[in-house]
Amino acid sequence: MAAALPPLEHPELEAWLRLSLTPGVGNAAARRLLARFGSAPAIFQASVAELQDCVSLAQAAQLRHAPEGFAQALSTTGQWLQGAAEGCSHALVTLGDVRYPDSLLHIPDPPLMLYVTGPARWLQRPQPLTHSARSLAMVGSRNPTPQGADNARQFAHSLAGMGWCIVSGMALGIDAAAHAGALAADTTEVPTIAVVGTGVDRVYPRQHKQLAHQIAAHGLMLSEFPLGTPPIASNFPKRNRIISGLSCGTLVVEAALASGSLITARTASEQGREVFAIPGSIHAPQSRGCHALIQQGAKLVTCAQDILEELQGPSSQRPPAASDATTSAPAAAEPPLLQAMGYDPIGLDALSARTGWGAAELQAQLLELELEGWLSRLPGGLFQRTAHG
Repeated sequence: MAAALPPLEHPELEAWLRLSLTPGVGNAAARRLLARFGSAPAIFQASVAELQDCVSLAQAAQLRHAPEGFAQALSTTGQWLQGAAEGCSHALVTLGDVRYPDSLLHIPDPPLMLYVTGPARWLQRPQPLTHSARSLAMVGSRNPTPQGADNARQFAHSLAGMGWCIVSGMALGIDAAAHAGALAADTTEVPTIAVVGTGVDRVYPRQHKQLAHQIAAHGLMLSEFPLGTPPIASNFPKRNRIISGLSCGTLVVEAALASGSLITARTASEQGREVFAIPGSIHAPQSRGCHALIQQGAKLVTCAQDILEELQGPSSQRPPAASDATTSAPAAAEPPLLQAMGYDPIGLDALSARTGWGAAELQAQLLELELEGWLSRLPGGLFQRTAHG
């Protein structure tokens, strides 16, 4: 970043950090204070009586003293801002920063600050942080079916290749598949954005350490939570408003009825964003949340073009067939066993009844199809064809 002074030597940024860390003063109270006094430093120059114009006496008293541990937090944040690896930058983006996403300013509870990690080329200009017109949130089950994970990768890869920013939460399952698909598009136009529910300096879940490094190197990781914040269950639903708020639409790939993804979808709808859902098997628990959303008015989508037509209008250009999430080159006639399987998960006994083949013959053919990538094994002794099939 091209600042003349180290970022936290600037009193305004120190004031923002102190405001965000003051106990008992939430985002709503902080916004009232900023509207009343005009800047973060001015808040801490005001008297208790003046502060009481927009906050309670208890909150005013808290604001008159630096929060416990503030000096350490200031030092830690300063070191973080200046300690990024080569090719990567760290930034604190406040409500008053030109890089603050415009779309978040219009949600009911915009975060005061965003801790952001990513390549300098993204952080030294307003775009793409401030631009949601070509950003799509993708969320879904942490335990997806193989088909669901493949759908997420393909949709993300297709849309990223067309210049769309894919936003997700770096959780297990669909989130990770969406980020991976966007990264595989290898585009320099837009990043993929991971909105995490911990401090941005923490990797959660731990098995996503490599994915986090890839996103930090080629996309953006951001969080509203202070550095060092560990995984806290209540923080993950809270961050969902940022995932949907950064985007003009939210795609739910797979979700059970009791799913955090449905919270994101509901938040997106409340924010005036479009909600999309991919249908699945009526027998799959991971599809029931998507089907419920469709019943409630979410747009059913089967390919990336469905999303583009809704967000950009039917005149939007259809991408080449290789880019479409559900389009592929003409394939040879599919094996008879796949025709017998259909598209829903199916067990060995049901396959035997449909085909009249014995268990040994079925097992041999299923193994061959699995090795060739036509199908996947699911828990409970079930099989399901993949996108290849």
